[in-house]
Amino acid sequence: MKRQNQSMITEFILIGFSNLGDLQILLFFIFLLVYLTTLTANATIMTVIHLDRALHTPMYFFLFVLSCSETCYTLVIVPKMLTNLLSTAPTISLSGCVAQLYFFVGLACTNCFLIAVMGYDRYVAICNPLNYTLIVSRATCTQLVLASSFCGFLISVVVNVLVFSVPFCSSNRINHFFCDISPVIKLACTDTHVKELALFSLSILVIMMPFLLILVSYGFIVNTILKIPSAEGKRKAFATCASHLTVVFVHYGCASIIYLRPKSKSASDKDQLVAVTYTVVTPLLNPLVYSLRNKEVKTALKRVLGMPVATK
Repeated sequence: MKRQNQSMITEFILIGFSNLGDLQILLFFIFLLVYLTTLTANATIMTVIHLDRALHTPMYFFLFVLSCSETCYTLVIVPKMLTNLLSTAPTISLSGCVAQLYFFVGLACTNCFLIAVMGYDRYVAICNPLNYTLIVSRATCTQLVLASSFCGFLISVVVNVLVFSVPFCSSNRINHFFCDISPVIKLACTDTHVKELALFSLSILVIMMPFLLILVSYGFIVNTILKIPSAEGKRKAFATCASHLTVVFVHYGCASIIYLRPKSKSASDKDQLVAVTYTVVTPLLNPLVYSLRNKEVKTALKRVLGMPVATK
């Protein structure tokens, strides 16, 4: 009887924004505008870094990779979300759900590690500037990026196995706008306490360990900056870290709100609001922060566009 009460689920219904009625049309145009702006901004950053030799440094190499990863990250979530906003039956197949969760988690974990790597880059640049090019060589940069991607997608394999190895009940309604970990595993027919504990432990590993490494790096950075005798020198040193710190707190802050809370405190509506932030808004934040607050990028953009550049 237990087996008969469980149906073979081949697709899920994503009910995320369905309770908003006609407001879904307005959301579609808002998210479409943000999405197109995100793609344009990230493409601009990557193009400028690729074309301007002055930006061929480790810092901008990592920024290039991060922009590329963020672009892929939005491609996994946003197009399907936009389609479902206009659909009367917002569904996703089981295989599509598995693929979406795999690439979402893999790219999200990769981004966490890349942001930590960028913190290490700033640490070496400020605390050990004489050996910077030797320590953060091109080979080292490539190895760090490959290691970040490998670890990110390895963790994603583990997450997918934990989430989709459970039997699903007859209900196939996911209370979210994409296949995220918690909304999917809630549909399981069996006790998932052990799996959820394992997923929570992985979340701590992915979010807190890189964040703590960043804090340690910035502890050394601040200590070094405070020893700089001139106020102008201190200002320039802090300015090189401001953009990265902004991205750190937004990225890790949103991830912590969703994935580092006790299960009993999960609130679907609030979760979706935060999820919109880290799937739609945050990928736009990175290029805006690094372009609007970065003189080197703005100068390089002018050179690429053939505009006159002021010289001192």
